[in-house]
Amino acid sequence: MTTLNRPGTPDGHLCGIDAAMEVIGGKWKVLVLWALHEHPHRRFGELRRLLPGITEKVLASHLRELEADGIVHRRSYDEVPPRVEYALTEDGRRLNDALAPLSAWGRTRRPQQPPPPAGPSEER
Repeated sequence: MTTLNRPGTPDGHLCGIDAAMEVIGGKWKVLVLWALHEHPHRRFGELRRLLPGITEKVLASHLRELEADGIVHRRSYDEVPPRVEYALTEDGRRLNDALAPLSAWGRTRRPQQPPPPAGPSEER
């Protein structure tokens, strides 16, 4: 959804990061992209199960916005009952590729998991 974020700039954005954040901003959009990258061609209910904690309203809204931005493709099948699948477009795959270094950086920032407690034979 293209909006004029920064009035006074030619395209409404200060820089490329500003334009990208307009597309991926929010708590769930990047996770929706990840889910569609890891599990291509998914139905709405499948995506919802892949993203514990997301509400139907937020998922539906984000999928509509990502579709409007050309990141996600929505395919409706002429079947009974109706079936709709979502997949990444080429731009969506390129966006995920661009987010890969951010993911790697984030993994280094996560707190280290403590080692499991030692078992009886390991305590000596």
